[in-house]
Amino acid sequence: MVISAAVRGAIAAHARAELPNEACGLLLLEGDVAVEYVPAENASPSPFYFELRLDPVVWAEIGDRDVEQAVVHSHVSSAPRPSRTDVERIGLWRDQPYLVYSVRLDELAAWQIGDTGVVSIPLTRDTHNV
Repeated sequence: MVISAAVRGAIAAHARAELPNEACGLLLLEGDVAVEYVPAENASPSPFYFELRLDPVVWAEIGDRDVEQAVVHSHVSSAPRPSRTDVERIGLWRDQPYLVYSVRLDELAAWQIGDTGVVSIPLTRDTHNV
C-alpha cells in the first residue's frame, strides 16, 4: 500500500487533535494507492477503543466514488498493531485493510484481520507526491 506524506500527515494531525482519545477515519484507496484520508468522529471517545461515526451523506458520497475504503484509527501510546480489542471488534472491517497510527511512536502500520489471524500489509511512501 502506498501512502503519500500528505495523507500520512492528515492521519497524524487528526490523531494528535483527538488526544487523549483514539481518533478514527477512512482511508480511500485507488488500487493500492491511498488518495485521501477522511476524518470521522469517535462516537465512543476513549483512549482504548473507537466507534467510527461518519455523516451518512459523506459516506454515501464516498460510496458513489470508484474507491476502496479502509479504516484507520490511532493508538495513544501503544504500538501501531491491532490490539485484542481491535481484533474482537473488527466487524465490517474483517479482511479489509486496517490501519493503526501510534501517536507516541509517530508510526503508521497496515494490517488485515481475518479468520487466519492478523497479517501485516507493507506500506511504502509515495515519492512522487511528497
